[in-house]
Amino acid sequence: MSQPDATPFDYILAGGTVIDGANTPGQRADVGVRGDRIAAVGDLSASAARRRIDVSGKVVAPGFIDSHTHDDNYLLKHRDMTPKISQGVTTVVTGNCGISLAPLAHASPPAPLDLLDEGGSYRFARFSDYLDALRATPAAVNAACMVGHSTLRAAVMPDLQREATPDEVQAMQTLADDALASGAIGISTGTFYPPAARATTEEIIEVCRPLNTHGGIYATHMRDEGEHIVEALEETFRIGRELDVPVVISHHKVMGQPNFGRSQETLPLIEAAMARQDVSLDAYPYVAGSTMLKQDRVLLAGRTIITWCKPFPELSGRDLDEVAAERGKSKYDVVPDLQPAGAIYFMMDEPDVQRILKFGPTMIGSDGLPHDERPHPRLWGTFPRVLGHYCRDLGLFPLETAVWKMTGLTAAKFGLAERGQVQPGYFADLVVFDPATVADAATFERPTERAAGIHSVYVNGAPVWEDQAFTGQHAGRVLNRTTA
Repeated sequence: MSQPDATPFDYILAGGTVIDGANTPGQRADVGVRGDRIAAVGDLSASAARRRIDVSGKVVAPGFIDSHTHDDNYLLKHRDMTPKISQGVTTVVTGNCGISLAPLAHASPPAPLDLLDEGGSYRFARFSDYLDALRATPAAVNAACMVGHSTLRAAVMPDLQREATPDEVQAMQTLADDALASGAIGISTGTFYPPAARATTEEIIEVCRPLNTHGGIYATHMRDEGEHIVEALEETFRIGRELDVPVVISHHKVMGQPNFGRSQETLPLIEAAMARQDVSLDAYPYVAGSTMLKQDRVLLAGRTIITWCKPFPELSGRDLDEVAAERGKSKYDVVPDLQPAGAIYFMMDEPDVQRILKFGPTMIGSDGLPHDERPHPRLWGTFPRVLGHYCRDLGLFPLETAVWKMTGLTAAKFGLAERGQVQPGYFADLVVFDPATVADAATFERPTERAAGIHSVYVNGAPVWEDQAFTGQHAGRVLNRTTA
């Protein structure tokens, strides 16, 4: 607890239970804010404030940090960021799965880069140009931005279906170095996807060499999350060791019915690697994933829902099995007729999802695709679902642990200094929620329903979400990575 000085606070959040983001039990305290910072935490009943907000019966926590997003373009095109602030998110980490909006000037980017596109979106030839655009037209949330390896490939290579030449590797490395120097917090890869599937481990290591110089982080949608997941993990660990940089395993899962239960194999491997090198992981709280429509994925999935379809927009929200039957084809053979398209795939087992979420070091990331016509409900529901369904209802972990997994842990792993905790001197990124009623409302049938129980959200001290609505304040900033 800290004591205030005599200057009036801009506002005090009074009477709530502070869960500080450090995985410690909550305690009754007031939180006083001045400017963009938390100025005091404690008994502020005698302190002067321009506004005193009664949050009795509610929790005051650090704003949630979405460790895995594809919000790169959404931050520019939909600056209110309602899908995120409505569930308490105050910072998004972008540029995941090898896909970033820059550095690439391209009229028609290849899939899955088109998941970020609203037409003409790929217009930033330098990463610094993209960050400058974010700063010039800030969103309602903070952004910590990575550069994508697949985007680098698309910028340099005329043919993505092959290994890169030494000259192309050097050109990608130069672009990566420029991006990191201009403020990218790391590099992500997505070797599962066609633009990077032919990239060798050696190519990735060489392209990512500047990470070490700039203190950046390496995040990866691994080459395989099914049958060959162990080999994919070993490749990931090797890249981190060779570069001597922190590694983040994105949306850790085990896909496909033959692999159900294998989190009992992967989590001990990850834990053992953590003892040798800096390894992190994140996950989303659903048995279904979502990405571009791919033939190999529909074979692994028990059910597939189409989220968008360029040739046949009317198919958004339809079940792929039904569409295939109508066309007299198998679900595998109908996929080429529908592309480019996106899909939701039911392909994980609930016990694996719970085991991965419960694993101590697992951060929370939504992996939502905000430009999808019928998005996966994780875009709107991830954080309240962890707090409500998995924490309160199933008792998977205590509330302070749930909050830590989406705040202090994530800030530490991504190097977001003075964020992720309710501490004097830290930035006032805050969420107030009702622990008894917080819950996800978004479903696969109604994927854009706003969460219940989120009272208010503050970004850099400014209220951005009050009375179930965006306040009009675009208070977000571009965040840099700070290494210890």
